[in-house]
Amino acid sequence: IPYSLTHGALIVPAESPIRSIRDLAGRRLGIAGGALDKNWLLLQALAQHRHELNLAEVSRPVFGAPPLLNQQLLRGRIDALLTYWHYAAPLEAKGYRKLLTGGDLLEALGISPAIPTLAYVFRESWAKHHPRIIKAFMRAAPPAKVAICTDSRVWNDIAPMTGSDDTKVQTLLRRRYCEGRLQSWGEKELQAAAKLYRLLHRIGGEQLTGPAAELPEGTFWPGFTLPN
Repeated sequence: IPYSLTHGALIVPAESPIRSIRDLAGRRLGIAGGALDKNWLLLQALAQHRHELNLAEVSRPVFGAPPLLNQQLLRGRIDALLTYWHYAAPLEAKGYRKLLTGGDLLEALGISPAIPTLAYVFRESWAKHHPRIIKAFMRAAPPAKVAICTDSRVWNDIAPMTGSDDTKVQTLLRRRYCEGRLQSWGEKELQAAAKLYRLLHRIGGEQLTGPAAELPEGTFWPGFTLPN
């Protein structure tokens, strides 16, 4: 079930000379996750497409867990960091600069309209045996997200769960979360998701996607619709 349009980001220090993907050549680039991280693959694809640049060869990639890489960037041990959105937000709150987002990568690679890359995942067999539960969840989840974004009383209960007592960080986390609210979901989004899958299959291979060259039928729950 599609959940959010919020994407990870490429973060650099405010005073960094890095202004474009081309400037990553020769730089120490932290990448949250591993070599098959989706945004890392898309960043490489865009570097190749736009600058004929093999980023895996010309940059100095460093893979690791997001909290560790945040500390490496703060201490100046890496020059840029490609990380998940909720780890990028605390860096932004400290003045670090967001060079681009995963959404920017998709748009630059011709993937449109905007599609969610975060989702609720569950077994199809379970959902078929518990139709009332899955329907109730689909009814409840979108209004809950709206409440977090519009009701200060709800947010005041949520804020302590962010793991930060810094109000600037909390505010930015809320803003980024709310920017990811899904506005539309239909055939155009499904086609864009299929296009993204084909791209990831081509650049990530079976190690990433398995043998299926096309987005498997039934990946998205057919009963999902956005509330009016």
